[in-house]
Amino acid sequence: MSVVAQDHVAHGGTLDPNAMNTLNPVSAEEKTWGWFAIFNIWANDVQSLFGYSLVASLFISYGVGGWTAFAALIAAGLFTMWMVNLSGAPGEKYGIPYPVLARASLGTEGAKLPAILRSTVAVFWYGVQVYFASTAVALLIRSLTGAGGGAEFLGLTGIDWFSFVIVWAFHIVIFWRGMNWVEAFLNIAGPFVYLVMIGLVIVLWQRSDGELLSATATIFANPEGTFATEFKGFVAIVGTMVAYFAAVMINFSDFSRYAKDKPTMLIGNLTGLPLNMILFSALALLTTGGAAVVFGEEIINPTEIVERTDSVLLGVIAAITFFAATVGINLVANFIPAVNGIANLSPDKISFRNAGLITSVFALVIGGFWNSFISQFGITGFVNTLGATLAPIFGIMIVDYYWHRNQELNEDDLYNMSGGAYHYGNGWNGSAVKAFGFAAIFSVITVWVPWFSFLSGYTWVIGAILGGALFHYFAKRQPNA
Repeated sequence: MSVVAQDHVAHGGTLDPNAMNTLNPVSAEEKTWGWFAIFNIWANDVQSLFGYSLVASLFISYGVGGWTAFAALIAAGLFTMWMVNLSGAPGEKYGIPYPVLARASLGTEGAKLPAILRSTVAVFWYGVQVYFASTAVALLIRSLTGAGGGAEFLGLTGIDWFSFVIVWAFHIVIFWRGMNWVEAFLNIAGPFVYLVMIGLVIVLWQRSDGELLSATATIFANPEGTFATEFKGFVAIVGTMVAYFAAVMINFSDFSRYAKDKPTMLIGNLTGLPLNMILFSALALLTTGGAAVVFGEEIINPTEIVERTDSVLLGVIAAITFFAATVGINLVANFIPAVNGIANLSPDKISFRNAGLITSVFALVIGGFWNSFISQFGITGFVNTLGATLAPIFGIMIVDYYWHRNQELNEDDLYNMSGGAYHYGNGWNGSAVKAFGFAAIFSVITVWVPWFSFLSGYTWVIGAILGGALFHYFAKRQPNA
């Protein structure tokens, strides 16, 4: 336990993240997450409606055989596992979240920049995902009551607004109870979604008169494929899926800090990434194949498949499933990084609950106005730009922790905001800031300049390598910057 934490406890405090700032290191008693909890982080991260559509489309849109697509998905899972093992190790070892880890490489003040960038992206998508989760609740209400449309306000009907407020409040209830409730929800939602997906496959199997497997085999077949096209598609799929997981890769220490020990984290990532990729991809492929037989076309949107079954029971179950899946990924990819990033702006004043409330207020505005206003103004390009600029931060943190510091940090100095080893020049590490600036320019160019669109699937990996390499170069030239 650090001096900061010891001082808090000595004055009658606890290490409950609800009672103190969520950035403080977790105690040994709070490191309770087993491998199954880590597994379910990844289960919930992949089990979104977008994740399903993305995986299903990979077998159709990239012009490769099914086995090539499967191999690419497994390769992406293994590569992501390696990356999060790197970024999560310091969080597990020292019990610190991503914003605190970033202080070692960017400085106690400089770390606020990547933390707020990550928070901005997370807050935006948090609000959008609250809206999308509310559409599942609205589907449930309509399935049970048979209610139709009605008058609209800001693009939403009364049922839509009622559903949105319910989902928004549900998120507040979970985070208000603390990380134990977050863990519990993830552990329930992950297996539940898989059970329902298996049920949907069974329904399609029955309706296809046993032709589901043959239809799936046709998706795997690619008689016109050559080695060159298969390899190109393989690389493209790996790049796409790595980009999909990029947001969680950079702040995985926000979760690994709760793991019981390092082997628990490693086992959780091993089972959670490759295994989830295989299981989820197989179910998505079988569902797509079954839909092709039953409905005569390859449908990659699961909501459309459910609607075409004309089953009230399946509609109700699907609505609950889509709700659980969306809330799950929202907690993993958006809520936790947003809360920690906001708390890092003023560590002494903003607690876990306060940061959660701030995040929720933004979510209320963004989600409430998303359908009628925000989505029409191309703001996603702006948010995607911020997300792309985070890649260099990953490379900088990894090079700093493993290459320059040999995996050793001074925990007390991480919390010393006015001096210490990580204060550098007025709280900013000039070498890291310069490396971030130059590499971030590359990331922005790939998002907005059409000539570089061919790099879109690899932007994150290239940005991370570039950020790390530039940081190493600048740090060697100015070791005390």
